[in-house]
Amino acid sequence: MVFDGFFTQEKTMRTLEEKYINLQNIIRNYDRLAIAFSGGVDSTFLLKVARDVLLDNVVAITARSVSFPEREHKESEDFCKVSGIKQIVVDVDQMSIEGFKNNPPDRCYLCKKVIFETIIESAKQLGIDVVAEGSNADDVCDYRPGMRAIAELKVKSPLKEADLSKDEIRTLSKELGLPTWSKPSFACLATRFVYGQEITEEKIKMAGKAEELLFDLGFTQARCRVHENMARIEIMQDEFEKILQNDIRTRIAKEIKALGFSYVALDLQGYRTGSMNETLNITG
Repeated sequence: MVFDGFFTQEKTMRTLEEKYINLQNIIRNYDRLAIAFSGGVDSTFLLKVARDVLLDNVVAITARSVSFPEREHKESEDFCKVSGIKQIVVDVDQMSIEGFKNNPPDRCYLCKKVIFETIIESAKQLGIDVVAEGSNADDVCDYRPGMRAIAELKVKSPLKEADLSKDEIRTLSKELGLPTWSKPSFACLATRFVYGQEITEEKIKMAGKAEELLFDLGFTQARCRVHENMARIEIMQDEFEKILQNDIRTRIAKEIKALGFSYVALDLQGYRTGSMNETLNITG
């Protein structure tokens, strides 16, 4: 990929070009590669670069589960079809994973381990020994117990290895013409629940539909955090004025209550990643 002078103006841009080239070299070390592909910003960028480097020696493996909305799965399928990339879809029953429904602080570890074991097995059936996923350099700054499962299973994280941040991945994605460059960040819907609160399939779907409503109304980033029978809405602070418009506010309250919530609240701190981790006593 030639960036036509994109990186020639500033030192920071030249550094980003070096990271991009380093990522290509990291991927080039593998003869064949399976990418755990969700269709999000990071995994789409990783899959695109792997496809450019390895051509037909890369395959996308997508785990389909109740905590990832059908809209996300459809977008992942569309990208692979347009890009001519082979995609394997594996079904994972999260509700049957031991401990998952109880939602302990290490729930993500329990879930990720089963999901990646399934992906690794699927890759092996294709004769592929190396699986990579899309964690980036920013992910080391938050509480992410799922990273332990990735390390234990020896899954590769090329974006993190190349020291690429989320913003840098968006910048490169835009230059590569990827439709996901401005896509809102998404995380498994199980992250919407207070630790210790039981996760049910019904409430996962309620949270997903609430967020779909917010995105359909034009909010650029949104979360529906589940506190028993209350939906705590997180949006970007610069969109507070919009959500407080009477017609939008009343519609959101009415439609989210119709999903099964008794109360709908707006978080005055606004959207932020990992807000459910704020009550955890994490050191080190």
